[in-house]
Amino acid sequence: MPSTSHIPDGFRVAKIGGDFLAFNGPLYGKWSPEKIQMGFVVEQRHTNPLGICHGGMLATFADMLVPCANMYRQSDERRFLPTISLQIDYLGSAKLGAWVQGEAQILRVTRNMLFGQGLITADGEPSVRFSGIFKLGPHFGDVSDTDPLGLR
Repeated sequence: MPSTSHIPDGFRVAKIGGDFLAFNGPLYGKWSPEKIQMGFVVEQRHTNPLGICHGGMLATFADMLVPCANMYRQSDERRFLPTISLQIDYLGSAKLGAWVQGEAQILRVTRNMLFGQGLITADGEPSVRFSGIFKLGPHFGDVSDTDPLGLR
């Protein structure tokens, strides 16, 4: 578990299930009426041999940001969003111990797909810019839950 001194005020552990995130998390979140922000502290297990966050961990984090942002949209029910396409531009590194934070915007929703984009920073410096297309999958969980990640 990372030191809580690295975690900015207002962020709390996000309730995201599954063994994959149990191993790679925890992820933290902060919700406001305008947006959801997510983050994590780079730990040794997230790094490559040079001691910086592995691009695969950053890609995983980017892949989760759009679906998490969609869960908190007032106008939509919660749906599973399998990734169709994820475009990632690596802009800078995230060193061991860095606070990695990201947020996503939902750009467009069609009958079958959702389009989003976002930015990830490491200790406040741009690290990853991403965009993605997600398939609107089946509803899952309690679709009436207005706080699925436990951030309010």
